[in-house]
Amino acid sequence: MKTIATLTMNPTIDVSYDVAKMRHTHKMRTDNEWYAPGGGGINVARVFVRLGGNARCYYLSGGATGPALDGLIDLHQLVRTRIAIAGPTRIASAVLERETAKEYRFTPQGPRIAEPEWRECLDRLAETDCDIMVLSGSLPPGVPDDFYARVIRILRPRGIEIVLDSSGEALAHGINAGSLLLVKPSQGELQQYAGHKLTSRGAISKAAMAIVEAGKARLVAVTMGAEGAVLAREEGAIFLSALKIDAASAVGAGDSFTAGMLYQLCRGDNEVAAFRFGIAAGSAAVLRAGTGLAHPADIDRLLKLTPPL
Repeated sequence: MKTIATLTMNPTIDVSYDVAKMRHTHKMRTDNEWYAPGGGGINVARVFVRLGGNARCYYLSGGATGPALDGLIDLHQLVRTRIAIAGPTRIASAVLERETAKEYRFTPQGPRIAEPEWRECLDRLAETDCDIMVLSGSLPPGVPDDFYARVIRILRPRGIEIVLDSSGEALAHGINAGSLLLVKPSQGELQQYAGHKLTSRGAISKAAMAIVEAGKARLVAVTMGAEGAVLAREEGAIFLSALKIDAASAVGAGDSFTAGMLYQLCRGDNEVAAFRFGIAAGSAAVLRAGTGLAHPADIDRLLKLTPPL
């Protein structure tokens, strides 16, 4: 079983709670309050470890809220390497309105990172010992757009494979650095990278295959929400429709997909089987309101409902 490490440059303390009805100005009493460590890489590690794998979390943490994030990561029994920063770790909120079953999500931009802080992160990553590094999530203010590309250039010569899940310029620079094991954009993120509208499954498959054919990634998995997902690989692109379930939350669905697919790849499964497992994991994440992410029992149950490929 291969080991992974994850990098979260802009982590969060994820807070979720329920209200009877959203009303402006009025004080709204909440219940079902829940706190969890969040951010792309941390979410991937939570699900990966939950499934039985080994993962180390690299992340930035600071300010008055930094120790709270550190403590939450410890509660989830994740191995961690903290890079200290001056700015406060952000707090993201997800509020479920029971009257409408709609979820409202509030996500701050995050602290500004000074150059010595992000350079220290590069130095720490240069010492990492893992088989696969997952670069996941947005870059906070102050970090250069090509940061993930710099990480890739440091780690690939050491034989460490790279999984990339980001957006905007950070995603573009990372893809263009090349030689990636897996890229997992959403439909919107791939559209932004391609520079034109992707309004059909065929257009999405073509754009994903272009990345594979250019040698920039072995696998490109494009998540399309309730529509399903596309997997591009050397043999061509395949599509799998989403499971018909009642979604309670959208928090961490993409991260759960990445963790599930990667876990199966680390076990030695082929990419098609791993893709099916990723679909089940992403679907499992949305079953529960809040920040719970995917759970193995839900994944196993939904995997049985996922059509074969």
